[in-house]
This record gives sequence, C-alpha cells and structure tokens, in this order.
Amino acid sequence: MAAPWRRGVVAMGTACGRARGRRGKMAAPASVCHVACCANRAGGGAVSWGRRRLLAFGSCRDVVLYQPAARRTVAALRGHTGRVNCVRWVRRRDGANETELVSGGSDKQLILWEWNGTGVWNDQLVKSITLEGHTEAVCAVDAVYQSDEPDLDVLIASAASDSTVRIWSRHGSEAKCIEILQFGNGFVMDVSLSFLPGSSVPILACGGDDCKIHLFIQQNSQFQKTLILPGHEDWIRGIEWAVCDEDLFLASCAQDCLIRIWKVCMKSKESSETEDYSIRLKENVFTVKDTGTTYAVTLESVLAGHENWVYAVHWQPSFSKGGSIQQPMRILSASMDKTVILWEPDKESGVWLEQVRVGEVGGNTLGFFDCQFSPDGSMIIAHAFHGAFHLWKQSSVNKKEWTPDVVISGHFNSAEDVKWDPEGEFIISVGSDQTTRLFAPWRREHETEVTWHEIARPQVHGYDMRCLAMIGRFQFVSGADEKVLRVFRAPKNFIENFSNITGIPMEKLYSQQSSDLPEGATVPALGLSNKAVFEGDMPVQPAEDEETFNTISNQYPEIYFQPLILTEPPPEDHLLQNTLWPEIQKLYGHGYEIFCVACNNSNTLIASACKASKKEHAAIILWSTTSWKKLQSLSFHNLTVTQLAFSPNDQFLLAVSRDRNWSLWRKQDSESGPVFSCCAYTDKNTAVHSRIIWSCDWTPDSKYFVTGSRDKKVIIWGQCDLSMTAEGNMLDSIKPCSTVLDARDSVTAVSISRVLTPDGRYIVAVGLENGNIILYTWKQSGQEPALADWTKCAEMDNSQSHALAVKRLCWRHHEGRAGHNDQKNSEWLQLASCGADHCVKIFNVNRFAL
Repeated sequence: MAAPWRRGVVAMGTACGRARGRRGKMAAPASVCHVACCANRAGGGAVSWGRRRLLAFGSCRDVVLYQPAARRTVAALRGHTGRVNCVRWVRRRDGANETELVSGGSDKQLILWEWNGTGVWNDQLVKSITLEGHTEAVCAVDAVYQSDEPDLDVLIASAASDSTVRIWSRHGSEAKCIEILQFGNGFVMDVSLSFLPGSSVPILACGGDDCKIHLFIQQNSQFQKTLILPGHEDWIRGIEWAVCDEDLFLASCAQDCLIRIWKVCMKSKESSETEDYSIRLKENVFTVKDTGTTYAVTLESVLAGHENWVYAVHWQPSFSKGGSIQQPMRILSASMDKTVILWEPDKESGVWLEQVRVGEVGGNTLGFFDCQFSPDGSMIIAHAFHGAFHLWKQSSVNKKEWTPDVVISGHFNSAEDVKWDPEGEFIISVGSDQTTRLFAPWRREHETEVTWHEIARPQVHGYDMRCLAMIGRFQFVSGADEKVLRVFRAPKNFIENFSNITGIPMEKLYSQQSSDLPEGATVPALGLSNKAVFEGDMPVQPAEDEETFNTISNQYPEIYFQPLILTEPPPEDHLLQNTLWPEIQKLYGHGYEIFCVACNNSNTLIASACKASKKEHAAIILWSTTSWKKLQSLSFHNLTVTQLAFSPNDQFLLAVSRDRNWSLWRKQDSESGPVFSCCAYTDKNTAVHSRIIWSCDWTPDSKYFVTGSRDKKVIIWGQCDLSMTAEGNMLDSIKPCSTVLDARDSVTAVSISRVLTPDGRYIVAVGLENGNIILYTWKQSGQEPALADWTKCAEMDNSQSHALAVKRLCWRHHEGRAGHNDQKNSEWLQLASCGADHCVKIFNVNRFAL
C-alpha cells in the first residue's frame, strides 16, 4: 500500500548569517543556525552521497541532508515515526543529478522523497510517498530508474526483518508493491538493483545470513531466482552493482572479513560451442527467456585486507565524459577493524590491491558501519559504530595522501542538557551517549559565513550524562547516572585552540590563573576521571611514527599527551583523545543518580538534586565553588526535583519537582555565609499544575518566574521584587501573574531571554514533548492576569523543530550572534535547544520581528 504524493515544507535555512523564509513580507522571526547530529547506529546503508554533493543520512527519525563542501546542514526530511535505518539516492542511468531518494525505518515503512532544492532552502516544497507493507523494521533499500525519460518510473527493492524482500514500482504519483520475495526464516542484510549488460532487464542481488548471494532476474514482469553465488563463509553485510563498459560487476562483503568481486557478462554462442581446454575460473551461466541472451557470472577477485567484519563496500560513482558514462574501477570498504580501505586493480597485472588505508587510531570505538565516495572521488566519508562521521580529503599533489577534514558531528543518543557560556561564545551539551560536547563558531579569513562545529569533547564518561551548569567561562559541573558531581576546567591547549578557531584574541581569554593550567587531560586505563597532564608530564621526545604513537599511548595513556595547535575544528579521532578537560573536583553527598544542577550568576554556589522517591532523598544540596564543601541541604519536595534555577540577582533559588509543586528559596547572608530558607511554595491546595513540572526559568529582572508542566500549562508567577524587603513567608505575595497558557502538548522545557523585545516584552521559548518549539512574548498589562498579555510570535516548522521531546532550551545572555561582529547585532538573539532526537540546535531569532 502506498500513499499519494504529499507536500510540505521540510527544509530549513542553516546559514548563520541570514534569516530566510517568509512571514508575510517580513523575514521569519527564527531560522536554524546550526544542527549537531550524527548517523544512526545502523549497518551499511544509513548514508548515501548523491551527485548533487548532498550527503543523505538517517539521524534518529529524520533524513538529514548535509553539504560536506559547505560544511552545513541543508534540510531535515521528516516523515518516519521510527529510527531511519537506510537511505539511498535513486540513481539515474544517464549519470544526471539525483532528485529523489528513498528511506526505510524501524516504523516498517519506506518513504520516497522528491527533493528539488535550488539553494533557497526554506522555500523548498518536498513531495513524498509512503510505502507500507512490511511487518517488521526495514533494514536495506535500493532504487533505480527504469528509463531515461523525463517522467521516470522508479523500481525499488527493500529488505526487512520479516524475512521478505519487497519490490515496489512508482509511476507518476502512484506507487505500489508489485512482488514479495520470501526468504523463509532467513534475513536479507542488503539489496542492490541494476540492469543486465546491453539490456533493460532488471537484476536484483540479495545477500543475507545464509552466506550466499541470491540473483533475481525480472522475466514476464516477475523477479525469478536465477542463480545462487556461494563463497562467503559468514553473513553477507553489503553488496553493490557497477556497470563498466559492456560488463556488470558486483562487489560483496561479509563477516568473514573478505570482499568478493563478481563479473556478469554476455556469453556469445560461438564461445560456448568452441571447446577450450585452458584453465579458467568456473562460470555460472544463465539465459534470459525474454531476450534469449546468455550471461556468465564469474568470480573476478577475492580481497583480503581487513581483520574484522566488513560492513560495507561501495564503488566510486560513475561520471559522464565525452557523452558516455565512465565507471572508475575503485571500491571502498568499511570494517569493524577501525579501517576504511580503498581498492584498485594494478594497471599492469590487473590484480586488485590496497591503495589507501585510513581509519581511527586509539579511542574506545568499535569500527565502521558504512562508507561512501564523494561524486568525484576526491573525498571519502565513513561513519563509526557510534554514528560519528570521519571525512578524508585527497591531496591535490599526492593522490595517495588522504587527510582528515572537518565534518558534521553530534550526540548519538538523547541530548539531555545544553548551556551557553557566560560570554555567549560557545555552547556545551551533555547526552545519554555518555559524552559532553562543546560547539563553537568557526571564523575563517576571507569568508563572511560562520559555521558551527564541535571543537572539544571535555568529558567521555562511563555513565549516561544528565545535566550540567557553567561555573564561569571555562569551568563547568556535570551530573550523570551516578551519585557524584564532577567539576571540569579547560586546559591551556583548549584555550589556545579556541582562540585560533573563533578568532577571539588570547588577551581576552587568558586570566591570571591561566599560567598554572595543565596542557590537557587523559583518562587512565579503566578509569572514569580525566587526569590533568602538565608540561613536565609529557614525553621529552615526540613519537617518531604512528606505530610508536599507538604503542606508547595505549600502554601509558596517563602520561602520553602531545598538545596540538589547531586552526580549524578537529576531526573525530582528535576529538576522542586530545580534547578532554581535567577533572578538578568530585562532589559527594547525594544518595541516588544526579538529575539536575545549577550555578548562580556570581559563580559562587552550586545547587544540585538527585532522583528520589522519598522526601529525604529529594533534598537540594548547596555547594561552595571556592572550598567545594557542602553548605546546606534544602528539604521540601517529596519526589525528584526536575530543574533548579537561580534568579539573575542571585537572591532566590527556584526548584520544580515531579511532585507537581515548586518551591522558592530566599538567600539570607550570615556570618558563616549565605543561607537559603523556603519563602514560598505550592502544595496540594494551592497547586495550579496537575502533572509533573518539568522546567522553570526567571525573567531578567528577577521579578517573575515561569513554570512548564506535563499538563500542557505554562504559568508565570510573581512578583518576587515586591517582597524582597518582607521577612518570613512570602507565600501570599507569590501568585500567578499570567493566565494559564495552553501549549497543546506536554511542556518539557521553558526559557526566558535576558533581552527584551523593543517594546519591553519578555520573550518566552516553550519546548514540547512532540519536539515543537514555540516563541511567545508576555507583559503584565494590569492588576489581574489577562489572556491578551500572551502573544504567540513564532512556531518552528516541522523540520526546524525536534523529532522527539525537547529536553532543554537556553537563550544566549547577550544580544547578537556568536562569531559575528556585524552592525545589526542588536536585532539578533540566539536560542540553543537539545532533544531526545539526539540533536542540538541553535536558532537565530530576530527580536524586531517578534
């Protein structure tokens, strides 16, 4: 069953310097500046590089289109309701640019997308057809055009965990399943479609867990099993066809660590009748009944070079030259042995040889899932087990030299929290992938456009990360699914590289204590703590070669560190090992896993809370950032405190909880230091929220605070400034100052900008469980709350928002955009968000358009 074409705006503007789209005749209030994401942890097939130089890959439930040359995300195609497992551009037989791609996911369906991007991304209308029929997750897909006509028919093959391969046909705006190939109890891991040499007869290759390649030929409009090619000794993971002159080649790879290349060619009657007693490879012969043509299949070569499972094998894309299609005889393979190999036949002997080997050095990764050539073969990309991309670029001087290049990166599991640094120059995020990542704008000479990239991975942990808070510019505290809070400080090497990449002068970054900073950090074997490495701890003599480096760094990871001065964002292998921040303190005191943490604006206090099902465990702990000692325990809530927020003037601490209540704590100075006491709260009788309160935030003047709950309500409370001089309980003076805002879905994140609109209204960002982000403005107009006080200004469209729940929203505290020095900074604000869809996003918001 297939749905008809449907249209929708599913593309997004990602250039940091421009607000695109339309809102009447006015520029859109919000546009996407940056998207941090990575490929899904799926076997070969989750990545496809088209001739239009667009890299398509599955990221959570989206199909992301990325331009490696421009280093920016172009669009997110949203339609799947489960993880995207496979993506393929539909190849044209004439070598022209692709306009369609097909994707398959864990939601048991395929989607055929038509993408006609021309550069004005936000205005693109994308058509899509949903193909339904599989009863389990789709794991492989391939598609080809059946002719070169303008109104092209598409032939699609898809494999799923239901032990079937389905053949689909798209004609015009209609698509349907025309055949189902049953494989009993077996599973097909990959499929590939092509056409027999010198004909328009489709041929389908299927490889799976029976270690055999099954060839199907379409005869009388039905795919019939024609040949079975044995040879592999373990599950076949990847197969792909390539047409070279009058022959057809098939490359296959398997868990037996080998790659096999098969050749399909037409067999003339004369040669079959002539007796030939010479030694030659065994031929598998078959005849196509419709045409009467006989074909022979032979094993061309067996390539051994990998030391672990080979997950993917791909041919370099063909290109048009002199009016004919040329197919380079080069293949690329990706393996779990952490290497990607480029193979090519020797010009003299014709023997296939390894030409280039690239991959990861060290780290805790598990090898590569997939790889792709760029359309012109000058770049290769691979994605690792955890979804991280590795991009290598061919040297223009030495063709056998490939160097790592900058590429998109991001969390490979739910992104749980994100924060701006106090100066608004970078963001730090934490995720369930057990990493803390730092993103910053890259300012290049002679280029006006600024792009964001991951420039450091301060913490690679052994527990899922949950929360973080900045303590000044280059220091933060993080919490994970453990009872300990960990404090990190930036090393000298990071500050130097941060200056080089962002263009911020070192004089503005270095403090008086910077001279005492360590060079970097390493993690000892079997350890979870980042240990500082000082200049005196490093080896006097650097490693002479890569082998020596591997030996020393693996045997003595705690002492081997070589700081590198970077002028551009580091590649993935450098991020993994050389961008850690030293851990300077552990804070013990909670009885269960840390859930939330906050730091006051003067960077003197930290407040934290852990998961709790009893009142004694739900207590908030206050810590000093000078002595790192526990100062106070604030007990009020009965269940987990979900978020903490200090007021901008540091006089109040706000807590919201799973018990559906909030509590407000006021600071009182004493001889022993600041003491917080509960001054206002809600209980069963006064509560407005009827479900979990997930999020809270303060207005910049510390007068009001906002709460957002699973009950779909957003409420602003106050006025706190009227009771600053009051002693004792403020319970009667803190009440709702706004009407209840119905967000139409569970509210999971709220954030109020420190900068107001030109007419003095507060800007409130609301994140929902369905992934949507809505911008409101609010200003109290009278004594009593009024519905007119709320104004809905903007709602992110389907592709700009998150695919799953928004976990956190955070406004940049200053006007302008990070990395820019333009004249109109005052009109721009920036909003960072993270979600359960693994994405971290930054939005440019034009406050004059709100």
